[in-house]
Amino acid sequence: MLRIRRFEEEGMRQFKGDKIPGWFHSSVGQEAAVVGACLALRDDDAMTGTHRSHGHPIGKGANLEELMAELMGKAGGICKGRGGSMHVADNSVGIISESGIVGGGIPLATGCAFSAKVRGVDQVTLCFFGDGAVNQGTFHESLNMASLWKLPVIYYCENNGYAMTTSVGQSHGQPDIGLRAAGYGMPGVTVDGQSVGAVYEVASEAVTRARAGEGPTLIVANTYRFDEHDFGSVSPGEPYRSVEEVEAQKRDRDPILLYRTVLLDDGINEKRLRAIENEADQAVKQAVKFALASPMPRPETLPDFMFNSPPAGLHSFVARLERN
Repeated sequence: MLRIRRFEEEGMRQFKGDKIPGWFHSSVGQEAAVVGACLALRDDDAMTGTHRSHGHPIGKGANLEELMAELMGKAGGICKGRGGSMHVADNSVGIISESGIVGGGIPLATGCAFSAKVRGVDQVTLCFFGDGAVNQGTFHESLNMASLWKLPVIYYCENNGYAMTTSVGQSHGQPDIGLRAAGYGMPGVTVDGQSVGAVYEVASEAVTRARAGEGPTLIVANTYRFDEHDFGSVSPGEPYRSVEEVEAQKRDRDPILLYRTVLLDDGINEKRLRAIENEADQAVKQAVKFALASPMPRPETLPDFMFNSPPAGLHSFVARLERN
């Protein structure tokens, strides 16, 4: 959780310094919801993410140096600079996709789970999405199919209360998202997304159920994003949430502070906690150092990852474009 928090904080600084192009969607405040779910998985289990997906790769075990380089569009990145902030894929840790399209990962996760069933393996797929994606057609179609075929997939809603600036209460006829699972004949579980222990327990039960061939589960983790929808954005018109609301969440519901208290109660001393904090700080500093030193992709490599079998003459065509 600390690695995610420090990575996001440093990433925002690099974005502000024009080192990270495009957009930056911070997951600060949602670390427990991410980590608790990812810890329930095996290394060979699959995962799909969202546009707010720097925390998801870290939770699944992605390399911090390569992830920061990817955000900067560098050749040393996980996707060689092709994916950027919202489209990371890392087969080494089971991340088949992240997507800037709301709900875009839901059918892909369903297909991945179907693949596991066809191949006869006990691989599970964890599908992250936000509360805004619940109203997309892909959500309904995928959950219905997964239930019918008992696919080994966990549909995991990070309900931070707002789809950009629209609250759940304003956009959901049934704001209790977990109740929607009943319409598809699968368990629906709602959990405190700020408690990493509670999330881990619920996710572990869903993974065990899926691995045993008992089908999908819908998990709704009630969490909160401390930052804006994207870094630097300005909400149109009146603020959609009050300063008091945000500050109360930061004060009372910070998942890292909550778990710090749990660790202290369990006998972990302050010295050990400070060592963990320092370890996370150093890992992120090294990631930034690596990313800044990594070169930009060369223009002639543009088509290298576009085709499984590149058409003959493609590279020479790109080279001619460069010369002209």
